[in-house]
Amino acid sequence: MRSPKVVDGLGLGFVAVIVLWLAVNFFKDPTYFLNVGLDGLTRGTVYGVVALGYTLVYGILQLINFAHGDVFALSGLVASTMMLTVLSIDTGSSNAAVAGAVVVTLLVTVPLFAVLNGSIERVAYRPLRNAPRVAPLITAVGMSFIVQNVSLALYGVDYESGSELIPQGVAFNIGDVRFTWKLVIALAIIVPALAVLTWFVETTRQGKAMRAVAQDTEASAMMGINVNRTISTTFFIAGSLAAVAGLVFFLEFQVRYDTGFELGLIAFTAAVLGGIGNLPGAVLGALLIGFIQSYNEGLLWYAPGGDWTRSIVFGILIAVLVFRPEGLLGERTPEGA
Repeated sequence: MRSPKVVDGLGLGFVAVIVLWLAVNFFKDPTYFLNVGLDGLTRGTVYGVVALGYTLVYGILQLINFAHGDVFALSGLVASTMMLTVLSIDTGSSNAAVAGAVVVTLLVTVPLFAVLNGSIERVAYRPLRNAPRVAPLITAVGMSFIVQNVSLALYGVDYESGSELIPQGVAFNIGDVRFTWKLVIALAIIVPALAVLTWFVETTRQGKAMRAVAQDTEASAMMGINVNRTISTTFFIAGSLAAVAGLVFFLEFQVRYDTGFELGLIAFTAAVLGGIGNLPGAVLGALLIGFIQSYNEGLLWYAPGGDWTRSIVFGILIAVLVFRPEGLLGERTPEGA
């Protein structure tokens, strides 16, 4: 059973069953299959932004920042306060007013949660930089509960949703395939954010410093890179991404104090699936998870249904750790992670 050929064969067999199931559903009703897939694309884009926050921090610190999901949930709740209370947006507001409110909300929440996430790093993680790896891991779990309880104290147990603020129904059709306003608005917010992140990491001086520190912290320090500032910048960026995802999730679905727990685990699974520490891998893994969730809940031929979504998603996490622990686009490290 431990033979590489046996393990690879089991993995390929599992993938073949899934591909066969998807193919049968596609040929039974191609239009319905594609429409369900577009719903998965909407979910996957949100998961991708959250997963990028996990993978950025892990890539530079090898730390799973469990508090990231709760920062995301709190950002969605703050976005609800901005749009519904401060800016007084309601179902009678014009599309232009809603669009302006989205921009204003981003201008407030992005820097706010960048600072919050950076403060978490400075207070909770930096003093443990040279401690055994279990210490910051436990601290991350503790910070998760702290942020979650702050959200509970401020907003209670009720859900907040802005789905009625955005246009409902179909934005445009390509044949019988329907592109909803939810998908269009999610992509309109998230794609520019991902483009800015890519530009920052690939071309700016600080982005190159982030990549250098992720590759070798000690060598980077010897070459004159300020490691502490670089790590803080990474947390600032992760917090900004959480704010973007929180706003989109508030506009598309429902958010409350504990939303970040489950969605954070799903996003972390996506990051592991794509290759933890690999930015394109995080997006790829998130899109795959989004498609899997939508097809599981939406397809008609032998789909397990929504009750099995959590089991399937975390079953995928276990399977990836067993069969390909480096993920789809990750590289095998000396530690095998």
